[in-house]
Amino acid sequence: MGIDTMEVDRDVTGYLQKQRTSAPQEFAQFYAKFEDLYDRKLWHQLTVAVEQFVAHPNSGPLLIPLYENFIIDWEKKMNQLSLVKFSTRASRQFQDPSQSLAFISQQADKLKDKPENKDAYVLATMEATHYKLLAGDLEGSKAAIDECEKILDELPGTETTINASFYRVSADYYKAKAAYPQYYHNALLYLSSVSLDDLSMLEKQERAYELALSALLGDGLYNFGELLQHPILDTLRTSPVDWLRQLLLCFNSGDLEGFDRISRTGDFAKQPLLHNSLPFLRQKVCLMTLMESVFKRSKEARGQMTFEEISKETQVHVEEVEHLVMKALSLGLIRGKIDEVDRRVAVSWVQPRVLDKDQIGTLKNRLTEWSGKVRERVVGLEADDAAKEVYVN
Repeated sequence: MGIDTMEVDRDVTGYLQKQRTSAPQEFAQFYAKFEDLYDRKLWHQLTVAVEQFVAHPNSGPLLIPLYENFIIDWEKKMNQLSLVKFSTRASRQFQDPSQSLAFISQQADKLKDKPENKDAYVLATMEATHYKLLAGDLEGSKAAIDECEKILDELPGTETTINASFYRVSADYYKAKAAYPQYYHNALLYLSSVSLDDLSMLEKQERAYELALSALLGDGLYNFGELLQHPILDTLRTSPVDWLRQLLLCFNSGDLEGFDRISRTGDFAKQPLLHNSLPFLRQKVCLMTLMESVFKRSKEARGQMTFEEISKETQVHVEEVEHLVMKALSLGLIRGKIDEVDRRVAVSWVQPRVLDKDQIGTLKNRLTEWSGKVRERVVGLEADDAAKEVYVN
C-alpha cells in the first residue's frame, strides 16, 4: 500500500476539528494546536508539535490518519528529517510489512535526489531496508546498506538516531547472513548510539544473547572485553541463559575448566549453534588461554615458554602445541618464534585486549615488579658510582 501524494483538495481544518472532538481526550489539545499553527502557517512550530504528538505513547493508531489527512498537505514545508522520523513510527502501525515498506519507501524516493537532505534519505532508506529484511530481500538490503554507508562516510556529522538506524539494520542483515563478526561489531555500534533506558528488558536480553553467541562463534573474534564490560550483558543475570554470560567470562580469562563444565550441561546441548561448533569453540578457548598465559608472564618469561608449559596451561597434547602456536601466529594473536629443536616458544607481542578487573590487577602487579627492578638497578648504579668516587679519592 502506498499513500497517494497527488495534489487533491483536503478539508484539513474539518479533519482537525472532527479529531478534536472524536479522538481520545488526551489528544484534543494537540489537534487544537495543529489547527492554530496550520492556519498561521508556522511550519517550524507545527513540526515541533507533531514531534510531541508522536512522542506520546498512545499516539500510534492515530499516526496514519494524521499523515493522510493533514501532514501530506504541508509535508514539503516540514523538516524532512522530522518527517522521516514520523514516517518511521507511523510505518509500524501497518499489520502487513509490505505496506510498511511502501509507506516508508515513498519518503526515501522523494529524498533521493536532494543533496541537502542526505541524512533524512539515509534514515528513510535504512528503515525501509528493515522491512526488506523481513521480506527476505537480502540482496536489496545489502545494496541499500552499502549505499548508505558511503553517504554517511561523506557526511561531516549525523544525529545519533541515524547512526542507530544504520547499525541496527546492518546488524540485522549480518544476523540473517550468519556473519557473526560483522553482526558483533555493528550491534555494539548500535548500542553506542542509543540509550539502554530506551530499550525494553526483553530487547536488551535478546540483544545481549545474540551478541554473546556472535562473540563465541565469530571467526577472528578473540577480544570481546568490550561486551563483557557493557551493562547490557548484566541483563542476562536474571535470565535462563546466564550460563552464556558465564561462558564468555571463561573464554576471556582462559578458564578451560569452566568451559568444560558449562559445555557438558544440558543448557549448552540445547543450543545447536554452540553444540555443533564444539571443536571450533574448544580451539578458540585454547587460543585465548594461550593469550592469557602470555599476558600474565614477564617479558623475560615470554621469551622461553616450553612446549610442556604451554601444553599444561592450554590442556592440549604436547605434540599439538606447535600447531596451536602456529594458529595463534597466523591469526595475529601473538608474535614470536618457535624453536622446534629446544621445543620452546619466544613471544614478543600479544594482541591488546580490553581487560577485566583481574587482568588489570595482573598488569598492575607486573608494573610494580618492573618498577622494583628499575629501582634496584638505579640503587645499584648509584652504589657503583659512590664506590668509584671513594676509590678515586
